[in-house]
Amino acid sequence: MASASGFPASFYGEPGVLGLLANGISAFLVLLQNFHGARTGVPAEGVENILAGVHLILIGGVCQLVAGLLSFRKYDHLSGTSFVGYAALWASYGATRIFLGAKQQSPNLFNESAMINSTFPDLFTDTSINKTDMFIKESAIAGLVPYILLSFLLAFCSATVNYIMPFVFGAITLTLIFEAVGLVAGWGLVVSGVLELLILLFAIYGSSALLIKGLAQRYVLKGFGNPLFNVLLLGTTNASSSQSLGQEKKKNTKYAEPMALGFFCDTVSPFIFAFYAFNYFPSLSVAAIWITINSAAQLLSSYYAYMRQDCYHATKFGLHCVFWLVKTWEEHVVSVTISRAEAGEVRHAMVGNWFFVSAALVLCIASLNKDTLELVHNSFFVLVTISTISQIPIERYYIFFGVTCSLFTLLSYYGTFARLINTIAEKALIPVGPQPVSTESLQKYLSFLKRSKQHEPEDKGAQLPDALFYLCNGVAALSAIHSIQPGLAFFDLTVPWVLIPGAIIQAYVSRLQVQGGQRFGSVVPSFYVAIWATWSWFRFAGHRLEISTESANGFAAGAIAFLVINAFLILVAAYSNLVLLVLTTVMEVIIVCFLLSTLGRLPYQLEVAMLAIFAIICLYGMLASLVNSIFSKTLIPVGPSLIKDKKKKESETTYPCFVTNSRETSGLLKIAKLLENNGVCGIPTDTVYALAASCKNPSAIEKIYSIKDRPAEKPICICISSVEQLVATKPPFSPLLWEFMRNVYPGGISCIVPKGDWLLKLGVGPAYDRVGTRDSIMIRVPDHTATAHLCEFTGPLAITSANPSGEADSTHHDMVINRLGHKIDGVLCDGESNEVVASTVVNCLKIDEGTISILREGCVPALKVRQIFERVKSNML
Repeated sequence: MASASGFPASFYGEPGVLGLLANGISAFLVLLQNFHGARTGVPAEGVENILAGVHLILIGGVCQLVAGLLSFRKYDHLSGTSFVGYAALWASYGATRIFLGAKQQSPNLFNESAMINSTFPDLFTDTSINKTDMFIKESAIAGLVPYILLSFLLAFCSATVNYIMPFVFGAITLTLIFEAVGLVAGWGLVVSGVLELLILLFAIYGSSALLIKGLAQRYVLKGFGNPLFNVLLLGTTNASSSQSLGQEKKKNTKYAEPMALGFFCDTVSPFIFAFYAFNYFPSLSVAAIWITINSAAQLLSSYYAYMRQDCYHATKFGLHCVFWLVKTWEEHVVSVTISRAEAGEVRHAMVGNWFFVSAALVLCIASLNKDTLELVHNSFFVLVTISTISQIPIERYYIFFGVTCSLFTLLSYYGTFARLINTIAEKALIPVGPQPVSTESLQKYLSFLKRSKQHEPEDKGAQLPDALFYLCNGVAALSAIHSIQPGLAFFDLTVPWVLIPGAIIQAYVSRLQVQGGQRFGSVVPSFYVAIWATWSWFRFAGHRLEISTESANGFAAGAIAFLVINAFLILVAAYSNLVLLVLTTVMEVIIVCFLLSTLGRLPYQLEVAMLAIFAIICLYGMLASLVNSIFSKTLIPVGPSLIKDKKKKESETTYPCFVTNSRETSGLLKIAKLLENNGVCGIPTDTVYALAASCKNPSAIEKIYSIKDRPAEKPICICISSVEQLVATKPPFSPLLWEFMRNVYPGGISCIVPKGDWLLKLGVGPAYDRVGTRDSIMIRVPDHTATAHLCEFTGPLAITSANPSGEADSTHHDMVINRLGHKIDGVLCDGESNEVVASTVVNCLKIDEGTISILREGCVPALKVRQIFERVKSNML
């Protein structure tokens, strides 16, 4: 590995450059169309709309999505939420233009809407184009309105961070207002065009400020780093109220908070549905695109919750995503193929929504130890799922659905605001309510099913995707139940109910299973993706595909292959737990029913019974997986494995690397010896667990990069036992720097200081070019007795967080062993870490000029660091 020549711009680079430019260019594209239409008097149409839509999707959607992902990875929740939200907006707006352009190019393609034709018999006369355009524009307005409200919210929240983003987001808010007006009145597009020019100018300035900051490694242009107003002015909180929230421990900010993005998406989808339910527009074709893109953003919030080891929010937002997608495409079928009245008769045979109701109730149980906002939000979601029960008479169905969606939208909007502001302030400034049930009480209530009080080993993070796995299969199975003579319309409505959760979302779950290091990877969910996709194709879409007898024989052969593979999965499940074993066994019977259906000999009653049992098992599995993962212990039993794995038994006492207790001096000496002998070990610190290598062994430091898959440009810091170790080497530090370091060490702060020959005296000599950068070095003095003693034995250690690069920090020695044990030489075990976030990084290179900068806010708040510095500086005067 080549030595670093300095902190590269990419280390300081801001994804806001890409995000702001994407907004600016997207606005410029719309501006050109608006001004062209105003000048010529002819609005854009046909190919022009299609090309504009493609550019909006690529620039405003894809590019901004990348900016949002990078912002989350840089722990910037506000920018992450904003850029992903605006990516969904521009992509939806672009898709609408493509839809409109395609319709203008080939109007006959849109004459297949039986519902619209029957509701509006004069639609396809000489004024058909204008009326169809109106339906599309009304759908776009319904999509724009929630984004207007949310954009205003983002502008307000960003004012607590800097004073460039509020102007960009504020201009976007006004632009969206006049874009909505312009869809019904042409003059609105002219005003919108002027505002879009402002977006471009603000975006250029903001991106220039961030880009120059990345190159100069400091802010040159004004606007960032100083908020318009202090977020603390929005409210206050006290210690007692914080305790009542049940959030005593700091959150893991390795990945930025995804909750605001989840609430953001829960504002958009129900708002559009409310417009549709109240018959503001009759066709859901365009609105379905908006909700689908928005649901993809919500799935991203589920993914980032998973990355933070947050099973609750990963499951919650995954459930909401599945629900909105299923309802969207079901209603799309209703709006373009059959009338609402006919749908009301057909829906009586559909029972899949009962699983959504049950799953929503499970989430309510899991949120009892969260804050009140979470419980109320989940309760309203239960109400939304109840409002879509298929057995409700159709004359009340849409009214009930529209009202509940409206209420859910309002609550989600408040939740977005509360999560954003409270995460920015790192305290509950916006009321979210106390904890309804204490964590201890909830654990006690939920463990009633547990037969014994014996201690069961914790499985940290291993069950994170399992709740979603059971959710997807449960919805698909219950939705697959149908009557003997359901009718073709029923089949059309059922396809999204089985295909979306069973195949599409379960493919996402399969990816999580692989990333989560599950023992059997994604074998089971990947196979079930194939089963439900084939089921939808043959059983429900067969009449559309006109499957022949020969094709049915092909499906029969495939069903036999499914039987053989699932028999293998039953054996796999026998190594796992009883719930999964029963699930795969029932699936074997369901596949037998599928095989018989291909032969025209379907045992209807048996299939219905097996699908119902399968769904019940999935509901229990979801509850158990969710609760056990939230509390990191088995509160709700899933049953033992029937086949005991001898290798697993041996691994209970034989670890993949040397493991010792931090309280044993002999173990500490053994770890020191491993480090001396070119080893890499996991050690505790006063924050999270770290990987350590001796500075006497440069090759061991290089091994850390390959063990973690750490980017080569990211420097590694050094860890010493005390400030006195530095004093002995006589580095040329100023009195102010010495005093500052004595005030923050030992503790959860890392200081970047100038490099020099004094490092050779400290013992860093051989690794001089392998730690820090060419001109600077970051130093840690952990407030941890075992780590301090270890540094006294070995000399300075090169350390970095003990996690695969890009994943959450390790907060328990079990996490280090499970993730990296097969790659490292030893682990010094110390139980739970003192913190769940890493240290705060302070750049002290310009401290003699009276300034410091916070490069990363960790366990010590930036405000506290600055207070310490100001106090030290004033005492030195």
